[in-house]
Amino acid sequence: MIFADRVEAGQQLAVALERFRGPDTVVLGLPRGGVPVARQIADALDAPIGEGGVRVVSDDIVRSVGATEQQIAAVEAAERDELERRAVRFRGARPRLDLTGKTAIVVDDGIATGATARAACQVARALGAAKIVLATPVAPPGLEHRLDDVADEFVCLDQPRSFSAVGQFYANFDQTTDTEVIADLSR
Repeated sequence: MIFADRVEAGQQLAVALERFRGPDTVVLGLPRGGVPVARQIADALDAPIGEGGVRVVSDDIVRSVGATEQQIAAVEAAERDELERRAVRFRGARPRLDLTGKTAIVVDDGIATGATARAACQVARALGAAKIVLATPVAPPGLEHRLDDVADEFVCLDQPRSFSAVGQFYANFDQTTDTEVIADLSR
């Protein structure tokens, strides 16, 4: 299955998520590429949309580059500052959505390894979400089994055997800009 772009992917994914329509549903788009997909879902479900800020540290990458604890701490501090800057830029004066007791639909434009999706689901749970639905247009086969400890449900339109990268399933997979994210979140 090839999606024209993130908008089309979001529209198709919204159909599969229709059963979650209701006042206790919040849609969280992973910046940046997940936000345009999430916006289509939020529009279709008449649900609020927010950004899901996450931090992921890959132990494999840390080992392969031989990073010290001090180097990791310095990178983490710089990245935390960048995440805060982006959250303020993306959210503006609007408060973070309250997830307490809600169904949080965590959306990305595609999932390759699941590391970011895992972290996002953990953040949503820590913020009080009662149910976590991980939703994506495309992911590798079997991914849901690697994430069933953090997501209550997994909704995916296509899990092709030939999966190597998310971009291969989009005709247009241009980089999503901060300006596009801000526009989507402000709607």
